[in-house]
Amino acid sequence: MKVDLIIKNIGELVFFEEVHDKPELKTVNHAAVAVQGEIIAEAGEEQDVLKKVEINSETVIIDAEGKTVIPGFVDPHTHLVYTGCRHNELQLRLHGKSYLEILKAGGGIIQTVKATRSADEDELLNLAKKRLDIMVSYGTTTVEIKSGYGLSTESELKILRVIEKLKNISPVDIIPTFLGAHAIPPEFRGAREEYVNLILNEMLEEAKKYSVFCDVFLDEGAFTYEEAKRILTKAKELGYKLKLHADELSNSGGAKLAGELGAVSADHLDYPDEEGLYKMGKSGTVAVLLPGTGFFLKSPQKPPVGLMRKLGIPIALATDHNPGSSPLYSQALSMTFGVFNYGLTPEEALMAVTLNAAKAIDMHDKVGNIKKGLQADLLILDAHSYIHLIYEVGHNLVETVIKKGKVIKSKQNS
Repeated sequence: MKVDLIIKNIGELVFFEEVHDKPELKTVNHAAVAVQGEIIAEAGEEQDVLKKVEINSETVIIDAEGKTVIPGFVDPHTHLVYTGCRHNELQLRLHGKSYLEILKAGGGIIQTVKATRSADEDELLNLAKKRLDIMVSYGTTTVEIKSGYGLSTESELKILRVIEKLKNISPVDIIPTFLGAHAIPPEFRGAREEYVNLILNEMLEEAKKYSVFCDVFLDEGAFTYEEAKRILTKAKELGYKLKLHADELSNSGGAKLAGELGAVSADHLDYPDEEGLYKMGKSGTVAVLLPGTGFFLKSPQKPPVGLMRKLGIPIALATDHNPGSSPLYSQALSMTFGVFNYGLTPEEALMAVTLNAAKAIDMHDKVGNIKKGLQADLLILDAHSYIHLIYEVGHNLVETVIKKGKVIKSKQNS
């Protein structure tokens, strides 16, 4: 078998393997990965891989020099398309103001909505591309991006068109999500039913042209259980896959609704109850935890990771990149927060930003693992173990980023 790319002399190759119907982290030393086109052709011990492939003069050979190779990071929850800055809110929070207090005073999401509505598509595209480039430098090769800073049909579609343009110019996989139900816009204060009806009767149909998922922010200060159920039920009928901002600020029934509707993921989950998590476990819904948000908001509440483990709920991590509650770019930092603040093991944390993060966007049949037949999305780390991603806090160990078999970022060449 002729191959286009070989990564050899890998000190530690990290991947996931099904053991008794559950994925477990595995490592191989003295390893290699062979790539044919965009797909992993072989991976494992170097001597075994080299016996199975044919190398010619056109084969790209990368010497990993004994370093670690892991799957490319998947970020399953971001809000990358926006303009405006909310650094002033950091000062307010440090002086004791809560997220909800800032939102009710006209800050928070609404402040970003005002700025984003006034920006044109070129400005939003340029800003989003810069942010995505930073994420790639930290090893993200697949990313979900939500709308939600428009809150009108015209502005939501503008954001979704920007996401579509970003897909066309970026080497990474981008999964678009419609989040028109992010907040009640100022012009509908006192008329929230009219805004819900606008989403149901107009936005959902129009946004489906650009979106894979529909998401709703179900929580105190956002949308109610009944409103979220109506929106997501209609979205499901229209062919959307479902996500849910669930139980971030209070127990609002988000986990329960996600399980009942068979959502692909429920995200945040700081305050879920046992009934809701049980329903998520039964439906196979992924729990996407956002520890950078909890850190940035100084949240006293932490997701019940132990109960999630007990119920067999896959746990993913995401940056939640946004201008107000988590201006985070690095999934490695999400891992660090997940381990030190939420009690994940290093194995769970790496799975949470790769395989389980891919499950959270229904892409695990393509990305999130190093396995024959999957997309060749790979990271070479300047370290002898993946645990250094957590151990060397804040240090970017990503040396080479490979997407679909092509090097898209290399510190050695930059």
